[in-house]
Amino acid sequence: MSMEMPIGQLDQKGFMTGYLEALALVERLHRLLLDVIKDEFERVGVLEINAVQALLLFNIGNNEVTAGELKTRGYYQGSNVSYNLKKLVEMGYMHHQRCEIDRRSVRVRLTDRGREIRDIVAALFSRHAEGLEGKDVISSEGIADITASLKRVERYWSDQIRYIY
Repeated sequence: MSMEMPIGQLDQKGFMTGYLEALALVERLHRLLLDVIKDEFERVGVLEINAVQALLLFNIGNNEVTAGELKTRGYYQGSNVSYNLKKLVEMGYMHHQRCEIDRRSVRVRLTDRGREIRDIVAALFSRHAEGLEGKDVISSEGIADITASLKRVERYWSDQIRYIY
């Protein structure tokens, strides 16, 4: 008597294993990215700001935004972004100003100090990009494939949140 799994179940089990591995990898990569940013900041002597706050400054860039806009763009959770924006304003990395139209809403933008942090992160990412490509770790096509795949997963997950209760 054969105990082999039908092909469809075998394919499904293989896909599930790969999916779980990919999820774990995305999570590990995010934590590793935060560690890489933390190490860079220690190297250049920036100790008062954490990696999450540095990424927030990098993602805001030259824009003027609200906490809601950052959450809508999918960068951050609401309470996390509000806390970090408040801390960044207190430390002088961001300006904040109440919106003229909706007084409940606060718009933020980087100060000169905030732009310095953004520039440190941008330079780090630029070095990474050069190293990844220069050492043949991944090609432009490989990055494009990964990005396209991750965007499809992002759309699928977003649809799950919006349409499945």
